[in-house]
This record gives sequence, structure tokens and C-alpha cells, in this order.
Amino acid sequence: MAEELEWQKSSFSGNEGPNCVEVARRGDDVLIRESDEPGLVLAASRAGLAAFIEGIKAGEFDRFAH
Repeated sequence: MAEELEWQKSSFSGNEGPNCVEVARRGDDVLIRESDEPGLVLAASRAGLAAFIEGIKAGEFDRFAH
């Protein structure tokens, strides 16, 4: 039986269109996916995701957004 996950969409993704990033919790992991590719899921530890978010806030990944 497949595990039911409660996915939450980012409010910055907008209400329409394919650019919706969603997250869910599974045990100690945080899962991330795009709503138009629900079968493609990235799993990260909470500490790993926190470090990634800090890197985003610091602008370390800005070159990928343009």
C-alpha cells in the first residue's frame, strides 16, 4: 500500500501553471517535487535542506535562476 503524503505547495509558485514546488515530510526526510512531475521526488534531511535554503538566501545559486 502506498504511503499517503500531505504535499504543501509554495505560496511563491502562484495559483496556476506548471511551476508549483511542493514539499512533504516522510519520517526525518523532507520531500520536494514539482507538481507537473509528481513521480520525480527529491529527498533531503532536514539539516541538508536547511543548509540549502541558507545557500539560496545567500545568493549562492542565483546563476541557476536566470
